[in-house]
Amino acid sequence: MSASPAPPTPPRRVILVLALACGVSVATIYFPQAISSLIAADLHVTAGSAALVVTAAQFGYAGGIFLLVPLGDRLPHRTLIVTLLALTAAGLLAAGAAPTLPVLVAASAATGVTTVVPQIIIPMTAGLVPAARRGAVTGTLLSGLIGGILLARTFGGTLGEWLGWRAPYLAAAVLVLGLALLLARVVPDTTPTSRQSYPELISAPLRLLREEPDLRRSCLYQASVFAGFSAAWTALTLLVTGPAYGMGAQAVGVLGLVGAASMFCTPLAGRAADRRGPDTVTLWSLLGVIGSAGALVLGGTGGTAGLVVLAGGMLLLDVAVQGGQVANQARNFALRPDARARVNTAYMTCAFLGGSAGSWLGVRAYGRLGWPGVTGLVALTAALALTRHLTRHRTPATPPGGPAASAERPAMPVEGPATPAEGPAAPAEGPATSAEGPATSSRPV
Repeated sequence: MSASPAPPTPPRRVILVLALACGVSVATIYFPQAISSLIAADLHVTAGSAALVVTAAQFGYAGGIFLLVPLGDRLPHRTLIVTLLALTAAGLLAAGAAPTLPVLVAASAATGVTTVVPQIIIPMTAGLVPAARRGAVTGTLLSGLIGGILLARTFGGTLGEWLGWRAPYLAAAVLVLGLALLLARVVPDTTPTSRQSYPELISAPLRLLREEPDLRRSCLYQASVFAGFSAAWTALTLLVTGPAYGMGAQAVGVLGLVGAASMFCTPLAGRAADRRGPDTVTLWSLLGVIGSAGALVLGGTGGTAGLVVLAGGMLLLDVAVQGGQVANQARNFALRPDARARVNTAYMTCAFLGGSAGSWLGVRAYGRLGWPGVTGLVALTAALALTRHLTRHRTPATPPGGPAASAERPAMPVEGPATPAEGPAAPAEGPATSAEGPATSSRPV
């Protein structure tokens, strides 16, 4: 079957709009972390009960990654992205108008399911640009993603403090709906790269988890540290607004800005993974998470000095977790170049399941043991991952993403009649060709 011409490379302004879409989309599952105390006060529920809103959003996001992201290989991207954004806006409106906590939790979970747009945009865009520009374009999209995570807490905390907890939901709904209208004009026409049935698409990540021990290892690392990360950020609201500091929800949003350094440290982690291998960067990252737990426990003492230490500990935690994310993705995408989107589905699902569990455990740890219990949870989850890392079976090293990484790997099952992007092997670009459509990485948010 002859190959059809590749779609034109999107201009830079389109890439920037897609980066903005990644940031706005992912922000919808992070801004509730800054307003859980406001929700508790207005709906007359405990702080622990209000934190279920955050947990539900993350569980929903994990479910959406598993159930919806594989459709990026099967459906036209424009239709899929615009539909998901419209559903996200509807979920945010429902959350903003929720009369009771159960309704808010349900709306939050539904919004989490549909807000997986970044996990579709990033692989799509990587398949639309030349190999020589793929890293730079992916970096731009990831910067938008990180920016959305950082600004989400500030947006939620500040607007919630001024206008009440419903305001961030309603404002986000308007933003997302406007974004859907914009992307309906901006997202390029694409041809689906898979003819597999939906059951086959969503079962592929499970097969990959069974077949790839290094993928399972990456999933364990990120699920563990992301559990500690989510526990810390969820309980931070309780700490800062509690007796130790007595500050408002806006302060939580300002503390969220300390993670801005991770936007600059992530490329450094990527270059270190290229030079020294992802396992070395993983070791550094896990040690960094454990070190951040030591700083964070001192941050619970209150006062100006305690607040400075708390901000430094959260910064170190952010940088360490994002550095580990880069290392894990370098390891993962060296495994199956023909199935990178499905590898990413398996990995991100595990990561956000860990994050959801961490949010739930963090509130329980804070309720029983206070802030030291939360920092102990951060250290414990990282220590579990570090133990696995230090006792891993040694395998012959291959360069991250190098051709040897996939040369001995079986390809994914043939997906019906070959499509232009997934026809017979096309090794011209080495490890980064066969599934040229949705095939790249994304960060956990």
